[in-house]
Amino acid sequence: MWGLFRRCIPSFGWILQGTSPIDSLLQGAIAACAVSILNHLLRIHLHIQCLNDPTRVDITAAKFHTPRQILHSLHLCILTALFSSVGSRVASLVVLEFSLRTVSVLLSNNRSTSNKQIFLLCQFSLGCGMTASLSFLNEGAPHSTLSLVLSTALTGLIMCYVWKLSKHISLMYELHSKEQYCGVCILLLTTWHDIPKLLCNALKVAFIVADVAAIFLINRDFITTSEAIRFWTPLTICYTLLVIYMQEEQKQNPGEQTTYQTVAVRMGGLLILTLTVGRWIDVVHVLLSLFGEMWCLIRAGAMLEICRQQDPPGLHHRGGIRQPRLSAQRRWKVSDIQTSDH
Repeated sequence: MWGLFRRCIPSFGWILQGTSPIDSLLQGAIAACAVSILNHLLRIHLHIQCLNDPTRVDITAAKFHTPRQILHSLHLCILTALFSSVGSRVASLVVLEFSLRTVSVLLSNNRSTSNKQIFLLCQFSLGCGMTASLSFLNEGAPHSTLSLVLSTALTGLIMCYVWKLSKHISLMYELHSKEQYCGVCILLLTTWHDIPKLLCNALKVAFIVADVAAIFLINRDFITTSEAIRFWTPLTICYTLLVIYMQEEQKQNPGEQTTYQTVAVRMGGLLILTLTVGRWIDVVHVLLSLFGEMWCLIRAGAMLEICRQQDPPGLHHRGGIRQPRLSAQRRWKVSDIQTSDH
C-alpha cells in the first residue's frame, strides 16, 4: 500500500533516498527546535544588553516580548514542515553556500556584519545543516528511528526550557535583577555576555559537521568522477560570484532591504544552478528554501534592526559585541557595597 502511495505522489525530502517519512519528520522537528533555541538565546542576550543601555530601553522593550505559545507552536510547525520537505541535495547546497559566505566575510574583515547578525542570518542554513547531518549520520543505522525519537525529545525539552527562560526574561528580568531574589536572573546577570561566545562555538561545530555531511551527500549521487566535476565546477563558479556580489552590495547598502535582496539573489543563483545540473524536484526544494529564508528573516526582523543599531560599522569590538556603558553586573556589585557599608 505504501509503495503504491509513493508512486502516486511527488517525491519530497528524503522519501526517494531511502529515509522513511517518519525519519524525515523527526529530522525536521530537531532542526526547527535548534533554530528556535538559537533565536531565543540571542533574544535573551539582546534584551539584557538593551536594558543595560538606558537610551534604548523605551525604544526596544516592546520588540523583545516572547511570542505567545500558539504563535511559537505555529512557527515550529512551519519550520518542521519546511525542513522535512527540503531535499538533502538542496539542503547541502544551502549549507555549503552559507559556510563559504561566512568564511569569506571573516577573512575579508567585513565590519558591516557583526557576529550577532550572522547568528540571525544563519537560522535557515542551520536547520538545513541539522537535517543534512542527521540524514548522513543515520544513513543505514539499524535503529535510526529510535535514535531520532530520543534526539527529538531531548531537543524539544531544551527548546521548551529556553522558550520559558526567554519569556521570563522579557517579563521579569528588569524587576528581578534589581530586587536580587531570582536565581535565574542573578545567574544571567553575570553570564549574559557569554551567550554569543557559546552560540559561536556551537555553530562552528554544527556547520563543520554539516559541511562534511553535505559533501558526502552530494557526491553519493555521482557514479563517475566526470559527473562530479560537471556538477562542482559550475557550483564553485556560481558561489564565488554570489559571494563577491553580496559582499560589495552589503558594503555599499547595508540595511534590511539589502538583506532580502541578497536572499533573492542567492536563491535565484541556486535555482539556475539546479535547472542546469540538478533535477526537477530540486527546483521545488529551492522555492521552499526561499520561503524558509524569508520566513526566518521576517521573524527575526526586529532583532536584526536592533543589531544594526547596536553594532554600527566601525564600532565593533572583538567578537562583534559592543560593551555597554554600565553593565548590570557592575550595578549589582555597587549596590552590594553600599548595602554592606550601611
